[in-house]
Amino acid sequence: MNPDLARLHAYPFERLTALKAGIAPPAELTHIALSIGEPKHAPPVFILETLRESLAGLGAYPTTAGTPELRRSCARWLERRFALAPQSIDVGQVLPVNGTREALFAFAQAIVDRSARAPLVAMPNPFYQIYEGAALLAGAEPLFIDTPAANGFLPDLDAVPPALWDRVQLLYLCSPGNPSGAIMSIAQWQRALELAERHDFIIAADECYAELYADDAKRPPSLLQAARALGRDGFERCVVFHSLSKRSSLPGLRSGFVAGDARLLERFLLYRTYHGCAMPLPVQAASCAAWGEETHVLENRRLYREKFARVAPILAPYLRFEMPEGGFYLWAEVGGDDERFTRELFATQNVTVLPGSYLARSVAGVNPGRGRVRISLVANVDDCVEAARRIAHFMQHDFIKEG
Repeated sequence: MNPDLARLHAYPFERLTALKAGIAPPAELTHIALSIGEPKHAPPVFILETLRESLAGLGAYPTTAGTPELRRSCARWLERRFALAPQSIDVGQVLPVNGTREALFAFAQAIVDRSARAPLVAMPNPFYQIYEGAALLAGAEPLFIDTPAANGFLPDLDAVPPALWDRVQLLYLCSPGNPSGAIMSIAQWQRALELAERHDFIIAADECYAELYADDAKRPPSLLQAARALGRDGFERCVVFHSLSKRSSLPGLRSGFVAGDARLLERFLLYRTYHGCAMPLPVQAASCAAWGEETHVLENRRLYREKFARVAPILAPYLRFEMPEGGFYLWAEVGGDDERFTRELFATQNVTVLPGSYLARSVAGVNPGRGRVRISLVANVDDCVEAARRIAHFMQHDFIKEG
């Protein structure tokens, strides 16, 4: 067996299941799950119809590179969404993937050079757990970069010593961030690019929440925009990851794409050809339809904004949190042990959230997620409001804060 498998940590939701084991919540309260970032809005009907109409495509093997129509659809969407010049992205700079989770993991396997001395893969802390697993199974060590509140919950790139940057081969960044919803500015993306050029590493920009944001005047920019503004028309050292899971409420479609440096994507395509991960043709047809239509995205975004607007006032007297700039999470301080909070909330109110410490790693004895929970506002509006009321009741009557 691959010995690196033994280095993997238990996935957060495995730990959550163990935490809740043996607890019988009140039967009269319907369970409300706000723990997993799985969108629950109804999938757009026109996309489902396209999928059904394309089922004959199951009779043919798809190519790993995807159809030219899908790659063009993704390229044109990038140009529209991120104000890039028309026809500035070639199909050779786009590659379909089976969701960002699969691609973020696979990318490290293709990129990391195991023969190098003590290779590092850098990532924010807290972080999406796939980054760490990808690093470990690629033969690298994770380098955790703190995301303090004082830095707007963004990774403090300048806190990393140059000697460590010299060992970094891949840097994962996420904007809007998971779990905080913090958005990186063009200037912050450019700072990451300057470090990548100076220390010779690649940036994997996880932009899967880019279509969920609170303010139309502050739409999350892309790493591709930052690269283009620096004159890097070929997006050297840049690969961005996008998905239909959050944008179009299609988590089960397992459809996304990567785009950026054509030289890197050429090698990534070679890896994926052997990996056996071609996207089925009906999924490609449905994806073309999804990337080409915006009305459903506006409605999706409106629903998340409504949930934040209705939930935040209920929770604000009891939990400390910053309203997120993007995404669909509340990253809240609970005033005590996050595991105890999660377990007792489930036991008394039948609401499930995720302990923040499960999303982070301790560095120098400090886990930056400790004392926080991630509340995923993925349920319908009424359920999110009901869950907020139950949490407020729990804080008033059941949970004893520390200190």
